[in-house]
Amino acid sequence: MRIAMLLTTAALGAASAHATTVRVHYDAGKGAIAVRADKGPMSWSKGAPAQRGEGNTWTYTWPDALGEVAMKPALDDAKVSTGGVYRLAAGATLDIYPFFGPPFGKLVIVPNFASPQLKNSRSLRVFLPASYQENGAKRYPVLYMHDAQNLFDARTASYGVEWGVDETINRLVAMGQMDEVIVVGIDNSPDRIPEYTPCCDPKYGGGKLEAYQDFITDTVKPYVDKTWRTLPGRQSTAIMGSSLGGIASVVIAQKRPDLFSKAAGVSSSFWWNKRALVNQLPAKVPVKFYLDAGTHDDGLEDTTRMRDAMLKQGYTLGQDLLFYSAEGGSHNETSWAARVDKPLLWFFPWGSTRQ
Repeated sequence: MRIAMLLTTAALGAASAHATTVRVHYDAGKGAIAVRADKGPMSWSKGAPAQRGEGNTWTYTWPDALGEVAMKPALDDAKVSTGGVYRLAAGATLDIYPFFGPPFGKLVIVPNFASPQLKNSRSLRVFLPASYQENGAKRYPVLYMHDAQNLFDARTASYGVEWGVDETINRLVAMGQMDEVIVVGIDNSPDRIPEYTPCCDPKYGGGKLEAYQDFITDTVKPYVDKTWRTLPGRQSTAIMGSSLGGIASVVIAQKRPDLFSKAAGVSSSFWWNKRALVNQLPAKVPVKFYLDAGTHDDGLEDTTRMRDAMLKQGYTLGQDLLFYSAEGGSHNETSWAARVDKPLLWFFPWGSTRQ
């Protein structure tokens, strides 16, 4: 009887001293938001009406006695939100920023973006998530990636094969496995080798990585944070690249953990300068690192050495270090496209973003 009375109170949207609350941030226009869930007066087939407040925020409350509740908002109790379910522990208050349209993001190209640090220019290729236009209240984590020509479009890719980063994110978001992110792809330049590397390999030279790092941190990131609705803090900012771009990502995160909390080195060139990055590993920083390599002529031995060196520095597998050996993987975009979901899912699992 007591539980029934509490459920009735929750259905009316009344607050409770021991209540679990979801706040849905969405401009429904003349419509309304309902809450569908696996318990209480809500169900997966029929929702309970949320109460509209200021700023297009819809609130619904239920008693802690229900325990953990899995829920999704529904527009006019007819169209359920795209993506995964939201899980609220008893007593929690959760702000969510849903969308109800198709899970297809949009690519925006910024041409001739100048680098005062490198005295050159290049394009930025910015992937905006599916909800970006639909839900103006939502802000997003940001993933910075190198070699942008190869990320989204086979027509611009170096060898005619793209990573398919946009398609992978669209799929993972639609399946409710990954949070939405903004991806900022930074084109490489004719100076790719020196820009992506520290000084100095006996054969290839290099040494412009510090200037390239400053280009990202002092020019690209401020522009991105000003132009789009980002979550600019370190906990919401990641960097990823492959090959030389892999070591660039690792080094930049090691040097700027105040800006980046996540870094992925895919098939990283840890052989650079007689394995100096492995042999002279800096002290542990509060960054989650993802490292991988394929088993077919892809530097797996050097990447394994880097993993072992990081473990000795105090990193913990599964906690702040994820290592993956890709069986049959090679040093090419086809292999990277096949496993780009692994760092994406580790960095941005569904329900991990808070704003």
